[in-house]
Amino acid sequence: MRDPLVRSMGLLGVRPRPVARSLLLGAGASLSALALAALSAWLITRAWQMPPVLALSIAVTSVRALGISRALLRYLERLATHDLALDAMATARARMFGALATGDAAHPLSVKRSEIVGRAGDDIDEIGNALIRGLIPIGSAAVTGLIAVVVMALVSPWAGLATAVAWLLVAVVAPRAAAAGTARAEADDRAARGELLDITATVLWHAPELEVAGRRDQLLADARAAAHRATAAADRGMRVQAWAAGVMPAATGAVAVIACLLAIGLSDRVDATTLGVLILLPLSAFEAASGLLDAARQLQRSRGAARRVLTLLDGTGVDVTIATPPSTTVDQRATMPTRADLVVDRLCWGHTDSLACGPVDALTAITAGERIAVVGASGSGKTALLLTLAGLLPPRAGEVRVSGAATPAQTVRYFGEDAHLFTTTVRENLLVSRGDADDTEITAALASVGLRDWVAGFPEGLDTVLDSGVDAVSAGQRRRLLLARVLINAAPIVLLDEPCEHLDRDESDRLHRELLDPRSGLVDPDRTVIVATHTLPVDTAADRVIDLDRLIRCTPCDPGVTSAVHEEGGGLQLNDIWTREVTIS
Repeated sequence: MRDPLVRSMGLLGVRPRPVARSLLLGAGASLSALALAALSAWLITRAWQMPPVLALSIAVTSVRALGISRALLRYLERLATHDLALDAMATARARMFGALATGDAAHPLSVKRSEIVGRAGDDIDEIGNALIRGLIPIGSAAVTGLIAVVVMALVSPWAGLATAVAWLLVAVVAPRAAAAGTARAEADDRAARGELLDITATVLWHAPELEVAGRRDQLLADARAAAHRATAAADRGMRVQAWAAGVMPAATGAVAVIACLLAIGLSDRVDATTLGVLILLPLSAFEAASGLLDAARQLQRSRGAARRVLTLLDGTGVDVTIATPPSTTVDQRATMPTRADLVVDRLCWGHTDSLACGPVDALTAITAGERIAVVGASGSGKTALLLTLAGLLPPRAGEVRVSGAATPAQTVRYFGEDAHLFTTTVRENLLVSRGDADDTEITAALASVGLRDWVAGFPEGLDTVLDSGVDAVSAGQRRRLLLARVLINAAPIVLLDEPCEHLDRDESDRLHRELLDPRSGLVDPDRTVIVATHTLPVDTAADRVIDLDRLIRCTPCDPGVTSAVHEEGGGLQLNDIWTREVTIS
C-alpha cells in the first residue's frame, strides 16, 4: 500500500513549478551561507598574507552580497513555501468537501461531526506543514549537503569522505531514529494519558459509588501509575530527541578535527587560503541540517494526519488524490430530472434491527408530485425513515429505489432539522443547496418563508455576513433559512425533517399546509414532498399521512410481516390509519 503521506500530495494538488521555486530559494539561501563561510575563510587567510587592499575588494564585496542574499533568499523561500502550502491546504479542503458532497451520501452520516471538523482543520494543516517544515527543508538540505561534500572532496578526498559520512549521520540516521523513538514515546504517552483521563472521569462522576464499593483507592493508585507511565514515555521521547540533537555538533566537531589533521598533512603542498577553507568550511557545512530533526518529526505527524484524512475520504468512493472531484456548482436543473417516482418494497428501517419499524403496506410507491406527511413522537422513527428513503441509511430489510436508472442519492434530497449555518453571507448559506441559483430565485425563496423584510433590513442585504453562524440568528430565522434552501433546490424529491420547528403555531400550520398542498405554489407541483413532523394541522391537503406512533417495533425486523399496528379503540384497520382523513391531535 502506498505511503499515506505520498498519497496525500495528490490530495493537496501540488504543482511542480511552485515546489521547484520553493526548493531553489531554500537551496539558494543555504548555499549562500555555505559560500559565505568558504569565502570568509579564504578572505581571513588571504588578509593574513597582507596583500594590497585592492586585491581583497572583490572578496569583501562578495561577502557582503552573500550575507544579504542569504537573508533575502531565506525570506523569499518562506513566502514561496507558505504560499505553496496555503494554496495546497485550500485545495485539499475543497477536494475533501467535494468528495463528501459528491461521493457516497451515507458515508458522512457514519462519521462524527467532530471527526470531520478535525480532519478538515488540524489534520489538513499538518499535511500542509509537511511541505513547509518537512519536504522543502529536506530538499534544500540535500542540495546543500551534496555541494558541501563536493567542495570538501575537491580540497581533500578524505575530507569529502568524512563530510559525506557525517551528513549521513546528521541527515538520515539521527532524524529517522528521532522520529521512530518519538513516535513510540508519543503512542505510549497517548495511551497512558487516555487511561488517566478515563480513570479521572470515572472517579469524578462516580466517587460515592466507588467509595461504597471500596474501589476508589485502587482507581487512584491506577491513576497515579498511568500518570507515571505518561511522564516516563515523555521522558523517553525527550531523551531520544536529545541524543539525536547531539549528533550534529558531534559530527561537526569530528569533521573539523579531521580537517585540521588533514590540513597538517597538506600544509607543504597547498596554499594557506585552501587550508583555511578546509578548516573553517565544516563549521557551516551542516547548518542546513539543523532543521532536519524537526522535519522528521513533522513528517511523522503529517503521516498520521494523512492516514486519518484518507481513511475518511476513502469511504466516499471518490479518489481525490488523482483528479479533482466533480464540481458541486453545476446547473442542477440541467443535470437532474424534474420528476421521479420512488418505489418502496417491503421496507423496514431503523438504526438497528432491534429498533426497526415496518414494513407498511401503504408505503409501497411514491409517485411524482405526491405530498406525504410522516407524524410521530420523538424516537418513533421519522428521521430514520427519511434517511432510508434518501439512501443515507441502509434499510434493515426491503429496498428503496427510484424508477429508472437513477438512485435515491442522485434524485432525493434530505434536509435535516440540525443542518448547519455557516459563518458567511446569507447568499452563500443558501447557495450550498444549489450553487447556480441567482439572486432573483434566492429573494423569492426568502419571501416565501417570511424573511424578505428581515434580509431587506440589513445594510448589505444578501451580502450580510452571519458573523457567528447559527448564533447570529434566532431559532425561527434559522428554520426559515433552512426551508429556503429547500425551495431553491432542484431535486425532484425532497424530504423535510421538522421544517417548521421553533415557529409559532399559526406560522407553522401555514407553512405545513403550503408544503403539503401542490396548489399552494410554494413547491413546484411536480416535485414530491415528504414532511416529518410532531404536529400537523387537521386541514392539511396531504395525499397520505403516516402515523408512526401506531407502528410496533420489529425485533428483528421481519420482512414477512405485512403491517404492524397497535390495537387501539376496538381494533383499528390499516386503511383507517394511512388515509388522508385520519385525525391528528
